[in-house]
Amino acid sequence: MSTTVETARSSVIVAIDGPSGTGKSSTSKAVAAQLGLSYLDTGAQYRAITWWMLSNGIDAGDPAEIATAAAKPVIVSGTDPAAPTITVDGEDASGPIRSQEVTSKVSAVSAVPEVRALITELQRSIAAAATGGIVVEGRDIGTTVLPDADLKIFLTASPEARAARRSGEVKGSDLTATREALILRDAADSGRKTSPLAKADDAVEVDTTELTLQQVIECVVTLVEGKRVAA
Repeated sequence: MSTTVETARSSVIVAIDGPSGTGKSSTSKAVAAQLGLSYLDTGAQYRAITWWMLSNGIDAGDPAEIATAAAKPVIVSGTDPAAPTITVDGEDASGPIRSQEVTSKVSAVSAVPEVRALITELQRSIAAAATGGIVVEGRDIGTTVLPDADLKIFLTASPEARAARRSGEVKGSDLTATREALILRDAADSGRKTSPLAKADDAVEVDTTELTLQQVIECVVTLVEGKRVAA
């Protein structure tokens, strides 16, 4: 088979959406690494801009103030699935963006149309530059960011399973409180006017409630390989 054909087969764009706690990040990184694709965590970008807003005294409850400041931070995402990075104005933000304060404010900041427009454009440019193919994970990738993606996957899981996974990630976290926080986040993400969390009409839904992470990874790898062969 010619090199040109091999490249065409491998440069698949995969969109993986779904709410928190469904295994999006772990699955996406593992699939990208296994198949030699780039990887982009779009949620980290929204966390990064939220962290910048909070660090610079911007009121996360004031959409007009957020909109005015949205273009100021420079966010750069590394796309190596083995070691994804994210910087804001040249500063490593991978740790700070996972703070509870950022987690509690990210939905409000993400809902501002000007923020979504800027980050969406950034995400599209990163995907376009990934000549070898890329796995992009988030909440509106298949519906808004990359509606022409070669493969769209929507991961789901029960609130209980998602809360258990999240609680396992954070020491000392309360399972009930985590579940309630996830349900509130779902409502905020699904109910926002601009690019809400939604399953694309042509997405493949994978319920991860009863599956191990490895089973989810194997399922997605099979779907991607099937798409490559079909192409």
